[in-house]
Amino acid sequence: MLARSPHGALRRLFDDVGTVDAVGIEERVAKYGTRSIKKASKLWGLKLAASMVDLTTLEGKDTPGKVASLCQKAMCPHDPELGVPQVAAVCVYPAMVKHARKALGSATAVRIASVATAFPSGQAPLKTRLAEVKAAVADGADEIDMVINRGAFLSGEFGVMQDEIRAVVEACGQATLKVILEVSELETFDNIRAASFLAMRVIREGDFIKTSTGKTSLNATLGNNQVMIEAIRDYYLDTGVSIAMKPAGGIRTAKQALTFLIAIKETLGDAWLNNARYRFGASALLNDLIRQIEKENTGAYQAPYYFSEATESY
Repeated sequence: MLARSPHGALRRLFDDVGTVDAVGIEERVAKYGTRSIKKASKLWGLKLAASMVDLTTLEGKDTPGKVASLCQKAMCPHDPELGVPQVAAVCVYPAMVKHARKALGSATAVRIASVATAFPSGQAPLKTRLAEVKAAVADGADEIDMVINRGAFLSGEFGVMQDEIRAVVEACGQATLKVILEVSELETFDNIRAASFLAMRVIREGDFIKTSTGKTSLNATLGNNQVMIEAIRDYYLDTGVSIAMKPAGGIRTAKQALTFLIAIKETLGDAWLNNARYRFGASALLNDLIRQIEKENTGAYQAPYYFSEATESY
């Protein structure tokens, strides 16, 4: 049994999974931005990043029409002659899943992801959170993005946190699960690493850990992404179980996305350079990727307004 004191519990957990050299992390991620990717390699990376996008709308004013527009953008991001791939998924609230399923139909590889478990706070009874997951899956969700119980983690009640994740895994059935740590509320790299291990120990091969809801002041950064992918690497080396990763929130430019892909290649290797093992949670990123792909193909930048807005209201 872990000590009841949250500080004692965390110390024991840190002894188990290891701590983070914060200075070393920041030095390492700073070097990723110095890498130069040009011509064919850059175009390949831009298209790969586009294929990894979870195109997202999570607003109170979401409507069936807006979701249908999002789905159309997901299936055909731009002129087919440009060669921009379909995105990995559309991500919507549970009430919008049935509308996304209707818009996407069955003849597409684009998946439907739904945030659940009282996103973004997670502050609802477990029974309510599980009912939301089951309803989203029943309406056609292929993937569920859940939030962990940060209060339980910070209080040292790790068993409570893990039991809730296990319950969501069961409620998901065949749907893929993405476990959101909400890194800004975990506050330290040591806590992020520890929470990553707790989550990975109770999810399945191919499920994800995810940085953020995108609803707090600090979302995905190269630093917290690095802490999490190093945890994934270490867990894989220990167990042989491959866990996927999703940074979310704040990744808006193609340049940022390419730097995140460099981090993946240098830390986890080519086996994670696909949308089954790595995603970007974003709404603004896709258009900049398209803009850069067009520039690589034609030599000229198009103005941002040239591209359709995935979040246009109806």
